[in-house]
Amino acid sequence: MAFLEGLFGKKKTPQEMMREYKRSIERTIRDLDRERAQLQAQEKKLIIDMKKMAKQDQMDSVKIMAKDLVRTRKYITKFYRMRAQMQAVALRLQTLQSTQAMGEAMKGVTRAMVAMNRQMNIPQMQRIMQEFEKQSEIMDLKDEMMNDAVDEVMGDEDDEEETEEVLSKVMDEIGLDLGSQLGKTPASQIGAKQAAEDADLQARLEALRKT
Repeated sequence: MAFLEGLFGKKKTPQEMMREYKRSIERTIRDLDRERAQLQAQEKKLIIDMKKMAKQDQMDSVKIMAKDLVRTRKYITKFYRMRAQMQAVALRLQTLQSTQAMGEAMKGVTRAMVAMNRQMNIPQMQRIMQEFEKQSEIMDLKDEMMNDAVDEVMGDEDDEEETEEVLSKVMDEIGLDLGSQLGKTPASQIGAKQAAEDADLQARLEALRKT
C-alpha cells in the first residue's frame, strides 16, 4: 500500500482538493487583473498617440490606432467578465466548504447529544427534582414562620405608630391640633383637683392620730 502511494501519490482528501482549487482560482484572478492592467495602460497610450497624430494631421494612423483602441477595450471588458466568473466559482467553492464544515460540526454535536442522553438517568433526575421541591417548601415554611414571629414582636410598635398617624389625620381633618388637645387641661382644674387630693390626705392623717 505504501509502495502504491509512493508510486501514484497519496490520495488527497476533499478538504485538500478544495484548498488547491481555491488557490488555483485566486492565482487565475491575479493573472487576469495583471493582464487587464496592462491593457488599460495600453489604452491610455493609444489615446495619447491618437491625439498626437491628429494634431499632425496623420489621419490614416489615427484610424489604425482607433481600431486597436476598440479591440483593446473589448479585451478589457472580456477580462472583467472572466474575473467575475472566476469569483463566482470561488464563492461557490467557499459555500460548499462551509456547508461541509457545518455538516461535520452537526455530526459532532449529534454524537455528543447521543452520549449525554445515554448517560442521563431520568428516574434519578426525577427524584432529585422532587427532593429539591420538598426542601424548597420546607424552607418557605420556615421563612413564613420566622416572618410571623417577627411581626408579632414588632406588631405593637407598628400599631401604635399607625394609631398615632390615623389620629393625627383625623384631627387635621377637623382642624384641631393633636398635641394641643392632648395637653389641653386648664390650670384651674388641675389646681382644684390637687387641692382636693391634699385635703383628703390631711383628713386621713388627722383621723389616724386621734385613734
